[in-house]
Amino acid sequence: RLQEFVTVLVRDPRTQKEDSWHSYIDYEIFIHTNSMCFTRKTSCVRRRFREFVWLRQRLQSNAVLIQLPELPSKTPFFNVNNPHHVDLRRQGLQEFLEKILQNALLLSDSRLHLFLQTQLSPEDMEACVCGQTKYSVADAIHKFASLNRRFPIEDEERKKEKSDADSDSESSSSGLGQSDDSVSRGCKASSASEES
Repeated sequence: RLQEFVTVLVRDPRTQKEDSWHSYIDYEIFIHTNSMCFTRKTSCVRRRFREFVWLRQRLQSNAVLIQLPELPSKTPFFNVNNPHHVDLRRQGLQEFLEKILQNALLLSDSRLHLFLQTQLSPEDMEACVCGQTKYSVADAIHKFASLNRRFPIEDEERKKEKSDADSDSESSSSGLGQSDDSVSRGCKASSASEES
């Protein structure tokens, strides 16, 4: 039997403007795995520090007896324009996820999968896990993956499926609350030309 593995990379920090005064950094989380626990074997989402904090709190409240790894400390002196600060935090977030993904109990938490494999907000993830959404956890992950695919073979398959599905009159909005900009937030092959 093949050894199961989960590779997680936290990479490509980007500054996002919230408004004219505030900006934050988000990071791409790339997952590549052959683990049975995962709906998707590869995925790519962007998350910010605040969402990692939410994830850790939720995982901790569900797994009271597990000592969860720490997140990199929330320093008041963190500077989004300081590459050293940003990279230290990126490394800390990656170590946090690597440790969590080694724990079978934490791997069974749906929130972790939604966090790693969809772009849903914490509120939407919580609602989905609690069964308050029209879509299941697996639906959410599949829906997000279909927004983010960039492999030509899968595109061909999708066209074929679409022509088959046209008879089912399935509307493209499955109530996932995903606006079109979620596609642009998804993973692109990281190009070095985007450095500012």
